Order: sequence, then structure tokens, then C-alpha cells
Amino acid sequence: MPPVITSRTNETVKQTRALTQARARREQGLHLVEGEKLVREAAASGCAVARLFVEEGFIAPEADAEQTVTVSRGVMEALCESRTPQHVCAAVRTPSSAAPETFPAGLLVVLDRVQDAGNLGTIVRTADAFGAAGVFVGTGSADPFSGKALRAAMGSTYHLPVWQGDAAAALDALAAQGFVCLCGHLQGEAALPDVTARMALVIGNEGNGVSDAVAARCLRYRLPMPGRAESLNAAVAAGILIYELAMRMAKA
Repeated sequence: MPPVITSRTNETVKQTRALTQARARREQGLHLVEGEKLVREAAASGCAVARLFVEEGFIAPEADAEQTVTVSRGVMEALCESRTPQHVCAAVRTPSSAAPETFPAGLLVVLDRVQDAGNLGTIVRTADAFGAAGVFVGTGSADPFSGKALRAAMGSTYHLPVWQGDAAAALDALAAQGFVCLCGHLQGEAALPDVTARMALVIGNEGNGVSDAVAARCLRYRLPMPGRAESLNAAVAAGILIYELAMRMAKA
């Protein structure tokens, strides 16, 4: 049987623990996945599992890992961000997030400086649930492969394409490819435009909304709110708009 790693200062443990930081994720080309469900989702999507960590006394999940390491409970707790982690975590090779030359038809969700990782992950999960063709994460947004974002997405990060780059440039490319670009905006129209088979929905920053440069490239829509609240949480607003557009597109 392989030896059990019990030291939190073990080099492999230290390198993997560093993946909780964005810089280490970029440098290593890896991200940390916690829990058996997410490890299985990552492996099933085709992502390579570089290092699989299994707590002593538990059976490793089916994943074609390059390296499998058995660790003590204390080391598992050191590796993970969760307060009470499960018995499995993994360092997974991050898939390419470069935008394609041609975007797939359907509903795409574009995030403009959505900075809360929990909101970002929730939006990815909602987009997945309603059949979106992909999510574009604009510069200045949270990292979709951070632990908080991955946990909020509940595996959806591995179910649909997640691209990263400049949101304004992406919208220019989308418009050239026949997409109708729509953003939520407090000064927008009160009625949704007619939907087409190619729609790009932009969700803006939690505090400041969509940037001027991005809004200038979009039709603007103001979500009717008869109550007294001025605005909605970004993930909640995204959920309403994704649902509404997806249902209209399905009927078109």
C-alpha cells in the first residue's frame, strides 16, 4: 500500500494548497476541485486529473488520475477551502478558455465584471440548467475556476463552454456573427426585443452594472420591478433573464 501523507508541509500538498490562489492556478495550469461529485464531473468532461487526493480509509472514485495520493484527515482539511471537506479532492488541469472563432448558436451569457465568485458560479449553473450554449467571462470578473465559483456552479462549469477575455471585443464578434446582444440596464426599454436563434445576454457588475463600453454594444432592457427595491442581486437578475429568454427562444 502507498504511504499516507500526514505532513501539511509535504511539497505536493503545498503546491496543491496554493491553487486556492489565482496566481498559482495560472502558473500551474491547474485548479482545485473538492468533493467526489465535482471530481467525477471534471473527469467525465474530459479534464485531466493531475493529482487525486483520497483520505485514508476511503475508496478513490473512478477517475483516470496521473497521480493518486492517500492523505490523513488533517492534510485533507489543509488542502481544501471547505470547513468540513469531504474525503476527496483533486488538482485538475484547467481547460482552455480561449474564445472560439465562431460562437455556437443559441443563448450565450456574457459576464461584465461580475466580481463575486458565488454569483458567477450560480450564473453558470443557471445557464447550464436552461440550455445555454456557453458563458463568456469578461475581464475583471471572478475566476470561474476558483473554489467558490466551482462549488456554486455544482459541476455546471464542466457541462458547457466557459470562455474568458475582453467582453466588449466578444460582443463585437458576436454581433458580426448575427447575435442579438442584450443587457440588463436601469435606463433600458421596458419590453424585451424579439428573440432570435442567436442571443447574447450581458450581466453586469454587482455594484455598477454594465460598463458604458459594453452597454453601447447592446440593446438595453429594464427588468420591470413593481416593488421598492432599486435593483436585484446579479445572480437573481441573471436567473430571471436567462429563464425568460430561454423559454421565448424555445417557442420561437
